[in-house]
Amino acid sequence: METAKIAQVLDDMGTILEVQGENPFRCRAYHNAAQALRGLPGDLTEMIADGSLAEVPGIGETLHAKVVQLATTGSLPAYEKLRAQTPPGLLALLRVPGVGPKKIKALHEALDVKSLADLRAAGESGRIAKVKGFGAKTEANILEGIGFLETTGGRILRHEALALVAPILEFVRGRPGVTRAEACGSLRRRAETVGDLDVLFAADEPGPVLDAFVKLPQVAKVLGHGPTKASVLLPGFRTDQFVQCDLRGVADDQFAFALHYFTGSKAHNIAMRKRALARGLSLNEYALSAAKDGAKGVACRDEPELFRALDLDYVPPELREDAGEFDAAESGSLPRLIEPGDLTGTFHCHSDWSDGDATLEEMAEGARAMGLQYLGIGDHSRSLAMARGLTIERVREQWARIDALNAGFGDDFRLFKGTECDILGDGSLDFPDDVLAGFDYVVASVHSRFKMSRAEMTARIIRAIANPHVTMLGHATGRLLLSRASYEVDLDAVIDAAAEHRTMIEINASPYRLDLDAVHCRRARKKGVTIVINPDAHSVAGLGDLRYGVDVARRAWLTKEDVFNTAPLPQIAERLASLREGAR
Repeated sequence: METAKIAQVLDDMGTILEVQGENPFRCRAYHNAAQALRGLPGDLTEMIADGSLAEVPGIGETLHAKVVQLATTGSLPAYEKLRAQTPPGLLALLRVPGVGPKKIKALHEALDVKSLADLRAAGESGRIAKVKGFGAKTEANILEGIGFLETTGGRILRHEALALVAPILEFVRGRPGVTRAEACGSLRRRAETVGDLDVLFAADEPGPVLDAFVKLPQVAKVLGHGPTKASVLLPGFRTDQFVQCDLRGVADDQFAFALHYFTGSKAHNIAMRKRALARGLSLNEYALSAAKDGAKGVACRDEPELFRALDLDYVPPELREDAGEFDAAESGSLPRLIEPGDLTGTFHCHSDWSDGDATLEEMAEGARAMGLQYLGIGDHSRSLAMARGLTIERVREQWARIDALNAGFGDDFRLFKGTECDILGDGSLDFPDDVLAGFDYVVASVHSRFKMSRAEMTARIIRAIANPHVTMLGHATGRLLLSRASYEVDLDAVIDAAAEHRTMIEINASPYRLDLDAVHCRRARKKGVTIVINPDAHSVAGLGDLRYGVDVARRAWLTKEDVFNTAPLPQIAERLASLREGAR
């Protein structure tokens, strides 16, 4: 079993135990072990073999045995027993924003709520409000959360989709007769969330590949199986979730057309077909053929040849939304999009001084191993007690530790002293100005009072942006993809304020956030706002999330020059020092 799925099983076990009212310390042990697995420094199988897994903090003797059993056998009787004890619809309620295990337990015991339908019925009839500890406001929030869940449908996060599709691609590419294979659809366009998986391959005989595909051990159900296409359900990363995966086979000379068509978007494809017709051609998923007498079809080995055949520069998949890419491709003005390798460092990273898993040294070494020249440590400020926010005294202790580490790094790497400082309810900051002045940079973020009115939240954030000590705005909308909607805020007004005060806005690269989104990111850059890509990493492994932030930046048409943290270390240090000097 894959490491990510083992971690999810442990998380599910902890959650089920919470719903059952188990000792909170026991429940937390499962969640801690799951988090430790997600941040492993090496391959799980190798760490089991050499015994190093037993030394990982957070994985005790009992849970170590469970992880080994899952990794080696693919099953765990203790997990199956817990699931059998729990009504199948009960865990699905956890997907409703604001409904945690304690609320589920209370509603199950008081109202016999066992499913999403039960929860809606209880809310619409006013029965939730009468349960002790709930009330009318909580009832209204639960109904609002159900509505949000229904709008997101069965979508999954980008990193989950990539994890599911990777073994499918590896399998297909390894089959005899397959010349090439790619993932298509919104996943290839680097969308934030994905509804289903589309995989395309080229082979003279697709049948044997499809026959083998539907027999894969991870296939939960076969929805359809024909000579050129098969559709199956794959288990998702939640116990109540399945994801559809469609596998299509075409001839190799059809592959470029099929890859373009099944990548989309629909609006882009319509515009491409119209462009082909204007040139006497007909474009579909199999060919670019003659549409009228006198015209000739065009053979295309790959997508760049297809675009050239229609007098266009190659349009990267992430720009295919019919949002200006045709004019740019025709005039030769498409941007050279930022690449992951363009990033020279990053900010907004957490250590074990607050709620991170790794030490300052481990975070620094992880960044250096990635080839980064610098890393900003931005642990939480004092008001966020649940995340072990730093007091002013601990801030000064951390500064001293960072100074000592930097003394040993030399000129090729540097840790920057930062903070993720809470924006308080009135827009003031969690540290006084004299403390903020001592940081190399300040990320200002909202972590509380999400239910403020649009006008209040907008004024709150703008006041923080206007503070001269604030370097960048963190996760601007507070959203958690597929879990929590954005708080009400006028992002255009926030962007205008950021431009006025020369405050950067981050793309929070956590795959659970991806905040700022591509639309507003593009808008912010046009207004002159500098964008910075930050992973919000809480572990060494979390630094790898930078690639998802690059995905957002590419969808926003950003180049290397549009992003702050693509400059070399000396230039970054100089620019941060200049910003600090301007704040004095």
